[in-house]
Amino acid sequence: MRSPEQAIALLRISWRRQVGHWLGGGGEWPLRVSLAAPGEREASAHWAAFEAWRSAWKDWHGGKVSWVERRWPLLGRQVVPEALLLPHADALAELLGETTRWQRARGRFDAWARRWPALTAPLRGQYAMLADIDDTEFSRFGDMLAWLHAHSSSRLFARQLPVAGLDSKWLETRTGLLGEWLRTLGGLPRETDFWQASGLRREPDRLRLRVLDPALRSRVGGLGDIHAPFDQLAALELPARHVFIVENKQTGLAFDDLPEAVVLMARGYAVERLHELPWLRVAEAVHYWGDLDTHGLAILGRLRGHLPQVRSLLMDEATLLAHRALWTIEPQPHRADVIEHLTGAEHALYRDLRGDRWGVRVRLEQERIGWDLAWARIRSMWAAGDA
Repeated sequence: MRSPEQAIALLRISWRRQVGHWLGGGGEWPLRVSLAAPGEREASAHWAAFEAWRSAWKDWHGGKVSWVERRWPLLGRQVVPEALLLPHADALAELLGETTRWQRARGRFDAWARRWPALTAPLRGQYAMLADIDDTEFSRFGDMLAWLHAHSSSRLFARQLPVAGLDSKWLETRTGLLGEWLRTLGGLPRETDFWQASGLRREPDRLRLRVLDPALRSRVGGLGDIHAPFDQLAALELPARHVFIVENKQTGLAFDDLPEAVVLMARGYAVERLHELPWLRVAEAVHYWGDLDTHGLAILGRLRGHLPQVRSLLMDEATLLAHRALWTIEPQPHRADVIEHLTGAEHALYRDLRGDRWGVRVRLEQERIGWDLAWARIRSMWAAGDA
C-alpha cells in the first residue's frame, strides 16, 4: 500500500530524472504511479491500516486517483485506489511545489529552442540553470552566446568584446556552458575548447623566472626577474644546472644568488607545463618546493610524471611535524587514493595527511617555514646537486 507521501517521493525522483525531457512537451502523459493496492489477504490481516490508506486517498487533492472494484470471497465488494494519474507536467509541478521554477525554465527553454533549434538537446540537461538564474544573468548568457556565434573568427580578447554589461571575470567562470553551446551550434568536435569554439584570443600562459647567477643573467640581457609567456621562456638559451620550482611568489623572490641556478614561480597545477622548457628538461638538479598538503604532494607527483629527475624540497614528515604551531587547514583535500610518481615516504605522508593522522585537514603552507631554515636547506640541496 503506497501512501500519498510515498507517491510524492517517487514523483520527486521522476521529476529530477525526467524534467529535462519534459521541457518542450516531451514524455508520455498521463504519468501513472501505482498505489500498490493490496490483495484480500493483506487487507484482511491489516484492516485498520487498509482503511486508513483508503481514506487518505479518498481525501486526496492533486492529480486524479483511479479506483477499481474488487470482489473478494471473504471481504466482499471493495473499491480500492489503484493509481495516481498526472495529466501533464504542469500538474506535476503544481503538486511538487515547482510551478514557479518550471514555468520559468519552460519559457526560457521555448524561447531559446526557437532561436537556436540545435540547442534543444543540451538545454534539456540544464534545467537547474534555466529554472534558477535571474533574468539579468540569463539575458547576459543570451547576448554573449549570440555575439560569439555570429563572430566566431573575431580573434578579440575577452575584455574587447562589445557586449553590454560584459565582465571578463563573468565570462571566465562560464566558459564551460558557453563552450558546450558554441560547439553544438558550430557542429564542432567535443574536444574543441571554449577558446577555439568562440574564436576569442586567450591570454598566453605566463611564468615568472628569476635568474640567480650573474653569468646566466648576461645571456638574457642582464635580466634577473622575467615574467613572460611560456613559449618565450622556452626559447631562451639558459644552461642552468640547478632549477628550483616554488609555489609562492614571495618565496621565489626571497632567493639570493646561486651559481648556475634559477628559480621558477609556478602556482598550482601550472607545473604540468614546465616540461615544455627545453633547458629545464636537461637540468642536472631540479627541486620542487610546494605547500605541504595533499594537493602539494599531488602536484609533485604530476610534475615528476613529466620530469622524473625532480626531487622534493622541505616536503617531508619531519618538516611538517617541526612546524606544528604554524599549521593551517587545507580547504578541500585531494580525492585520489593513490598519487603516481611519489616515493614511498612521500606517498606515506600523503596517505597520513589525507587520513587526518595528525589532525583534520592539516596543511603547512610553504611561506610559513622560517626562511633561515629554508635557505640553509636550499643551499644544502644546491651543494649536493653541484657535487
